Amino acid sequence: MKIRANKNILKVKPYVPGKPISEVKREFGLKHVIKLASNENPFPPSPKVLKAIAKAATEVNRYPDAGCFELRQAISRTLKVKPEQLVFGCGSDEVIVLALRAFIEPGDEVVLAKPSFLVYSIASAAAGAMLVEVPLQGLRYDLAAMKKAVNGRTKIVFIGNPDNPSGQYVTKKEIAEFLKDFPEDVLVFFDEAYFEFVDAKDYPDTLALLKTRKNVIVARTFSKIYGLAGLRVGYGIMDAEVADLLNRAREPFNVTSVAQDAAVAALKDQPYYAKVRKILVRERDEMCAALQKMGVAYSKGATNFIQVCLPRSSQEVTLALIKKGVIVRDMSAWGLANYIRVTIGAPAENKKFLKALRSIL
Repeated sequence: MKIRANKNILKVKPYVPGKPISEVKREFGLKHVIKLASNENPFPPSPKVLKAIAKAATEVNRYPDAGCFELRQAISRTLKVKPEQLVFGCGSDEVIVLALRAFIEPGDEVVLAKPSFLVYSIASAAAGAMLVEVPLQGLRYDLAAMKKAVNGRTKIVFIGNPDNPSGQYVTKKEIAEFLKDFPEDVLVFFDEAYFEFVDAKDYPDTLALLKTRKNVIVARTFSKIYGLAGLRVGYGIMDAEVADLLNRAREPFNVTSVAQDAAVAALKDQPYYAKVRKILVRERDEMCAALQKMGVAYSKGATNFIQVCLPRSSQEVTLALIKKGVIVRDMSAWGLANYIRVTIGAPAENKKFLKALRSIL
């Protein structure tokens, strides 16, 4: 091809999503397939949310509110932050992209853990940043090493909390030590996509950091506990001056009207999602107990998924599970040989996975 591509794009290894149910059905001639690969909520949104979606669908001939006014006000009240501190994205992934777009210039460095959420490295490379990857220690962030990696060229440090794919979280004490004497001109990006699943007492209150620090962004999403992964709506909380910069980089109308109305309705129906969370946490604990009984190693974490260490090739096991109608995530792309990541599904789905895994191993 004679057209010269952006050199940064050529460095990017495309993200490969988990196979959709429809593709697996076609490829293997299966009628019944379950997907436990993408950390989705197995339960549909609440009836109130579905009602809001149906109503919003009648007005999709109009552009959405570019400022997300109603959703902005709802989150502002819920989190007790100022409306101008919020930036909305097509999923929290876009908030990551906006931060990079707003701050990264050629030659700048980004510090991240390895392995971690692949979008950090993909989006950073696409933005032209130099990646400084710090290995995990025992599947946990090595914040001391990440802090040492920060230098005059560092612009952003990404911290997934809890992280994907390990499911582990960094504690309040660890964050306090990390931020002690930390450079004020380096942005610390906390990705809290799984925030609603965490009930640990030592989990850090990152929103409190915003009261004294301008170099912090906290990103959250409606894709996980709220079950709106297909609508793509996330947001970031940050200092108003930082939010202004990200909004300059943001495309107008980036969050659909249906997504906005669904998210507002979800925030208003906390009892429904509390029930969903209770079921998923119970199922996670029962799955861990079953894996332990099978003698299979796993990392429980504080999310809606489990990282499983297999006694044989993860690629072989993943394919064998797919042939039985169970889609899980092979961790080879993360450099984790013999690991799979399994999302917590509905009770019947989890039983099917365990039965299939037991027969394969």
